[in-house]
Order: sequence, then structure tokens, then C-alpha cells
Amino acid sequence: MAMLELAGVHVFYGHVHALKGIDLVVDEGEIVALLGANGAGKSTTLRAISGLVRPREGSIRFQGHDLLRLPAHQLPALGVAHAPEGRRVFGPLTVDENLTLGAYRQADRAAVEETRRWVFDLFPRLKERRHQLAGTMSGGEQQMLAIGRALMSRPRLLLLDEPSLGLAPLVVRQIFHTIREINRQGVTVLLVEQNARAALKLAHRAYVLETGTVAVAGPASDLLRDPRMQEAYLGGRAGRAG
Repeated sequence: MAMLELAGVHVFYGHVHALKGIDLVVDEGEIVALLGANGAGKSTTLRAISGLVRPREGSIRFQGHDLLRLPAHQLPALGVAHAPEGRRVFGPLTVDENLTLGAYRQADRAAVEETRRWVFDLFPRLKERRHQLAGTMSGGEQQMLAIGRALMSRPRLLLLDEPSLGLAPLVVRQIFHTIREINRQGVTVLLVEQNARAALKLAHRAYVLETGTVAVAGPASDLLRDPRMQEAYLGGRAGRAG
């Protein structure tokens, strides 16, 4: 059974038909990339999974649970965490306080501290900055914190929305390396990413959305070589060597 399955999902924003019957499957242990142009429906797909928007039609199931029957705040207890686009850290709070908020449903304080140590192992910079106000950190550090905060609930499925947005290439490489390590340690990842080439090198499989529908899907390695992907998302033939 798939860990996550979307079937025939339609989402509207008023009269705007944002998702038009999306079908998507994520198996346990995978990194799956969700690619496409701005406005294609990528972030809406993640928001539908995490309960922030409600589909008008279709089904979303996570390990047998019907997510459409649950309020968003109950999903972390099931094992679903969402690191949203734009990071959205709590600027007036410290790194430690942001991480603690990510574990708000965890009653076992020893387990929370163990998870905090895990996050600091993944992101040593956060340990160095643990008493710093999040709002004074760089964009890359805030992205690390957004991911770390999501990990504090010990998710089985991590939804990542545009983790490379606005970051320098060196920082992007560091964050993508850490995403691979998070996955290696047992967390399944559904990744929305504008940097299609980097996402396809990281992911096992990928879906490409166009105006709210799945246009292309398949193994990431195949899509890297697909001429349609080359022309539309990977910078043309000249980008193949990158």
C-alpha cells in the first residue's frame, strides 16, 4: 500500500480551478519531486495534503487514513509535517523556541530533547545559533530552521515547499544534501521545487504539473533525459551538462 495517495483531487480558490483531478502516489522511503511552473498547482497540492485547503472532490489517504476527515492540526500526530514556502519561522522567538513549537504535540520531554539533538546533528548551524532570534538569521539559516521545526514532530512524511527559494547555490547544495540524509534516516519526502535539475538529481520519482493537471510522471533519472523536460524546465540542450 502506498504511504500517500491522492486520487481525483480538485481544488478551487473561489472560481479558480487550481487542481483538476490530480492523481499522485508516494511510497514509503521515497523522495518524490513535484515540479512545474509558477501557478501550476504545486504548493496547492501540498496545502491540500496538510489540510490547509479542502478539495471539492477526490480523496487523500495517508497510511490508510482519510486525511479529508481530519483537521490540519491532527496531521502531525499521524506523522505528516509541512515546511511551507517562505519559511515562516517565528522571528521574535529563538531557534530553540521555534523548535520547541514544532514538538507541541509531544508529551515526552526526553523524546523531544532527543529529536532536538537529531535536528542539531543534521543542521550544526542551528546548534550554534540556538539562542539567536530567528528573525535575525540569514535566509539559509531560516530555511534550516523551518525544516528542523517540521522534523521536531518526528514525521514519517515530510512535505517541503520550495526549500531552495532565494538561497545562494552553496546553501542550496547543503540543504539538498541534508534532505537526502533525512530521507536516508527513514523519512519519506514530497518536495516542491523550482530548481528542476537539482530536484530530479535528488528524487527517486517526479511529477510535473501544468495548470493543475499531471503532465508528466516517472523516474527522476528518466525525466532528466526527457527532451520535453530539457526544453521546458532544464534550460534546453545546453543545460544537459550542468
